[in-house]
Amino acid sequence: MFQQIISMVNDPRALAGLLAAVAAMATVISLGMPLLATDPLARRMKAVATERSRIRARERERLARGAKGLKLEPRAYMQSVVSQFNLSKHLGTEDAKERLQMAGYRGPGAMTTFLFFRLVAPIGFIIIGSFYLFVVDDFGLDPMMRAGAIVGIALLGVKAPELFLKNQTSKRQQSIRKAFPDALDLMLICVESGMSIEAAFRKVADEIGSQSVVLAEELTLTMAEMSYLQDRRLAYENFGKRTDLDSVKSVATALIQADKYGTPVAQALRTLSQDSRDTRMAEAEKKAAALPPKLTVPMIVFFLPVIFVVILGPAYITVMAVK
Repeated sequence: MFQQIISMVNDPRALAGLLAAVAAMATVISLGMPLLATDPLARRMKAVATERSRIRARERERLARGAKGLKLEPRAYMQSVVSQFNLSKHLGTEDAKERLQMAGYRGPGAMTTFLFFRLVAPIGFIIIGSFYLFVVDDFGLDPMMRAGAIVGIALLGVKAPELFLKNQTSKRQQSIRKAFPDALDLMLICVESGMSIEAAFRKVADEIGSQSVVLAEELTLTMAEMSYLQDRRLAYENFGKRTDLDSVKSVATALIQADKYGTPVAQALRTLSQDSRDTRMAEAEKKAAALPPKLTVPMIVFFLPVIFVVILGPAYITVMAVK
């Protein structure tokens, strides 16, 4: 075998054929590799686009399941009770409509439902509290003290719908606060690319929906108001009132000034976007700085006893064994 290889190397024809075969194979590989190679960047971008479309569809489906529309339709019995007892006069407040909008409930149905529960919640709280205090367990209280407790429970029932609205408003504001800097960046890109402010709102609403459905809803509603209101300034002001966030109100004020005086929108959006990011970072640093004091009590209660047991346990066992 070894002699055959030596004779082949010494044979000029065999060596030329071998080199020709190697050259032909190298040529085929050189021509075929670019055709077989794939673009990792294009593949990654395609995967990202597909995932973004899937997330957007999932969030829209969840939004459709959670809320049938921007307006809440009242039930027939709720409307009947509110009309018969004239609850809008006795239980309604001046700022109830604005608070309902801030919590994400719009339309006459939202006000009807709010007034209905302001009437029903105290009654339900009184029934449950009375049954518990007078039937299940009186906690050793005399009848007068139990009656006073029932009055306090009734007041809690009156405030329960307002507390619910406050909680919903806080959740919506938190969602908007987290996604708003990214929305401003997208809006800045859209404006600098030559889009109108209406088209920028529409594009940002479509893109930001995967991150914050609440912000996408507010942007869509603002875009709708800009379409049918005579003055776009009202749409910007309503956007700031519905969210009740300083960053959103600043953007609304900048857009109003740009629309009134013709100042460039892009520069204002760039500055406001940076301010929003700085504010969000400052809040994160504030929460991080507040973490050590919050961990002090849990560490004292849960960690120190374990450390004492680990350190003193073997010594105690040794002492007891010696005795």
